[in-house]
Amino acid sequence: MSDPIIAPSLVLLDADAGADTEAVVRTLAALVGDAGRSADPSDLIAGALAREASSPTGLPGGIAIPHARAESVTSATLAMARLSRPVDFGAKDGPADIVFLIAAPAGAGSEHMKVLSALARALVRPEFVQSLRDAPDDTTIVELVTDAVTPKPAAPAPAPEPASEPTGKTSILAITACPTGIAHTYMAADALKLAAERADVDFAVETQGSSGTTPFTAAQLSAADAVIFATDVGVKGRERFAGKPVIESGVKRAINEPDTMIGEAVAASTDPHARRVAAGDGADATSETNDGGIGVGGRLKQALLTGVSYMIPFVAAGGLLIALGFLIAGYEIGNSHGDSGLSNGAYVALNNTLWDLPSGGLAEYIGGVSFAVGGAAMGLMVAVLAGYISYAIADRPGLAPGFTAGVIAVTVGSGFIGGVVGGLIAGVVALWLSKLPLPQWARGLQPVVIIPLLGTLITGAIMYMLLAGPLSWVNTSLEDALNSMSGSSKVILGIVIGLMMCFDLGGPVNKAAYAVGVAGLAAADAGAGQWQFMAAVMAAGMVPPLALALATTLRPSLFTEPERENGKAAWLLGASFISEGAIPFAAADPLRVIPSMMLGGAVTGGLSMALGAELRAPHGGVFVLFAMNGTWWKFLIAILVGMVVSAFAVIAAKQIKPRATDDAADTAPAAATA
Repeated sequence: MSDPIIAPSLVLLDADAGADTEAVVRTLAALVGDAGRSADPSDLIAGALAREASSPTGLPGGIAIPHARAESVTSATLAMARLSRPVDFGAKDGPADIVFLIAAPAGAGSEHMKVLSALARALVRPEFVQSLRDAPDDTTIVELVTDAVTPKPAAPAPAPEPASEPTGKTSILAITACPTGIAHTYMAADALKLAAERADVDFAVETQGSSGTTPFTAAQLSAADAVIFATDVGVKGRERFAGKPVIESGVKRAINEPDTMIGEAVAASTDPHARRVAAGDGADATSETNDGGIGVGGRLKQALLTGVSYMIPFVAAGGLLIALGFLIAGYEIGNSHGDSGLSNGAYVALNNTLWDLPSGGLAEYIGGVSFAVGGAAMGLMVAVLAGYISYAIADRPGLAPGFTAGVIAVTVGSGFIGGVVGGLIAGVVALWLSKLPLPQWARGLQPVVIIPLLGTLITGAIMYMLLAGPLSWVNTSLEDALNSMSGSSKVILGIVIGLMMCFDLGGPVNKAAYAVGVAGLAAADAGAGQWQFMAAVMAAGMVPPLALALATTLRPSLFTEPERENGKAAWLLGASFISEGAIPFAAADPLRVIPSMMLGGAVTGGLSMALGAELRAPHGGVFVLFAMNGTWWKFLIAILVGMVVSAFAVIAAKQIKPRATDDAADTAPAAATA
């Protein structure tokens, strides 16, 4: 590496870096920028604060390790502050007085990651932390940190020893993984390792982080009595541990309570009723919640979002092909064809060829084919939704019951709601079947025959015999209520839609509103009510990126350089109905950006409904104006008004109450020399 990982200019000793997390991060990022390690520290600040928002980085013992990867960072860097006024970084035992900002380049190689992970491991050792507190000057700090992160020469390999008898100790394996794979992954690994030594158990850990992974050997897997999954992300190769007792939590619990987790694993190793890793690779939906563990509510949300995320490509492709059919052949291509039960588009596609064109000529034929193909893709929407909800709960064995539940939901007329309920039932049933104790000879058949067969039968029976009528009634009632709305009730619905679309910018609330809109659009008897709902959904979802693009154009001084660059891209993202274009702004300043976006979204949703804008395509933004039944000007008016409202709201919010920590960033160089 051309630059050392840390230098005296990157160390701030016994100084007041601010009153809160953001102030400290800004002060340390300013040190990184002043040292020439970051071309523009603002994206480093945004990344570190976004990480804090998702999971605070405070650790036991008065330590905090905010960290991020950033495009502007030129080399892996550590900036360290020993604070005279400790700041709360979310640790249970109180505020932190030792703070390391870990700045990694966006494309950091494995050697960089090994250095950064070495620091994280050193911070688990109390004697190292105490030496940082006792250090008299910044040079000593640099020497301590450099020694901690410098790889030690490998010891000569010991001579092979004769095979020994088993030790009789409990054998525990652990997986640790955090979203960035820089710090918490390795701190959790070392905390568990030290706890295992204190408990006198055999222990090995696989760190699934940025500096590489060394998988367990077959012998280790075979000998393991229990496993620990301390992760904030999915476990790679979970199926390796099928049948093993498991203790599962978020990565921070392993750092905060390693002795407790080792004790729980030892107890589980001899408990015949302990929770075990499912044979079908899937996560256990009944997992307990323990300081970062994923509970029933979290797994339910994950399952629903998984289903929606897999459904969206079918919706986008199918909906845009249907809209293209309208553009080429006119709206009559979607009408029913007599008593055939087919749409005009499907009838034309089935009964004509390029050599035998319909009366409307080539345009009608191509439009009909486009409409028919799009309809086929949209017809898979509910089945895919249900199938992948089930998959998220029970993994591959849940696919057959889940897809079948989705098809049944369409058959009995329960639509989107039936798909959600059916997918959840299928996943739970498949997961339950995966836990049934079977003789050894039958276990190989369990995930590929037994679970799909019995899971599909049980789920299908529940859907037909118990839920078909109630779910169909709920779905029909919602459609009737939507079609009957007019006047003020319709405007209120539009306001609610707008608030939901702008609340989390592509998150669960946004996706829920979008999924309801698409489901209505795909209904066989969709009419003006469903088309107006879809128009309000899309218009409101376009507002946040467009409003922030406008705000950065009107008042660029209120935004950082990366935000101004993001603002340029946000014009296209907003025009294309990609709400996620506003996420970088919201992550850096959520308390002022998100309410401003919700205000404009509510205005747009209500105005779209009041004006009666209609939309027959589920995606595409301004590129599907042709699918708006001539109401495109109403759609654009609603977007423009909401965009202006949100832009001026966020500008006003940034001026009326500027961030107190902006001043801290400006004075960071002075603080560094205090």
